[in-house]
Amino acid sequence: MFRDPRDYQICFLATFLGLGIMTRDWSIKPELILSLIVSCCLTQLVLTSLFKPTENPWAALKSALITSLGLSLLLRADRVSTMLLAGTLAIASKFIFSTEHKHWFNPANFGIIIALILTPDAWVSPGQWGDDWWYLVLFIGMGGIVLKQVGRWDTSVAFFATYALLEISRNIWLGWTWDVCIHKLMSGSLLLFTLFMITDPRSIPNARSARIVWSIAIAGLAFILRNYFYINEAIFIALFTISPLTILFDKLWLSSRFEWNYRNQIESI
Repeated sequence: MFRDPRDYQICFLATFLGLGIMTRDWSIKPELILSLIVSCCLTQLVLTSLFKPTENPWAALKSALITSLGLSLLLRADRVSTMLLAGTLAIASKFIFSTEHKHWFNPANFGIIIALILTPDAWVSPGQWGDDWWYLVLFIGMGGIVLKQVGRWDTSVAFFATYALLEISRNIWLGWTWDVCIHKLMSGSLLLFTLFMITDPRSIPNARSARIVWSIAIAGLAFILRNYFYINEAIFIALFTISPLTILFDKLWLSSRFEWNYRNQIESI
């Protein structure tokens, strides 16, 4: 239906946000969502005009809108100032932390971590989606459409398979019932992370072998942080920590760099 696949992603993320507000009774205030959209789009326009004046401004706004929707889905805060900070620095990170036109961090992930570190009222709620099966089907279906365009299923599969194997092994070792493990793996935040955030082709390794190693490392670190240090934001911290290794992996595993075109112009959240 859309010529630009990024339009699909904007529609999907907006749908998730609407479902969260209507069916999960999220208490996120409209002004918080608006502050994220405004800060992301305004920062994108200003920095693009300064550092990439030849870039299509509408394409740049699509990228910023995707980041703002991702932050709206995952980040929670009590104050507008926190959301403005997260949105502004999320987009700015693409211009500040970049090597050969490739940014080190996923923008939304960077915004989440910065908000958690620099403000007292930011948090991520891993259980905000509950564990209904129809959310799983919806996320996989819509996420599959996005991943088909960019060819990054290997990243999602490597990460989730490793993380699930570790959780299942620990569940068996401790003798817990299966509902404990299923509850962890059915987290909406985990699924959004797996399908939309960790697959950002602009901030992950170019070569497939490198992406698989990279994803396994993130899954292992997230598992340790979640189960032995009891950190709810473990997956986001793990991605933030491992992401800069992308530059090293691209040098160790040489492969062509991802380029946008009409068939794979997806910006991950």
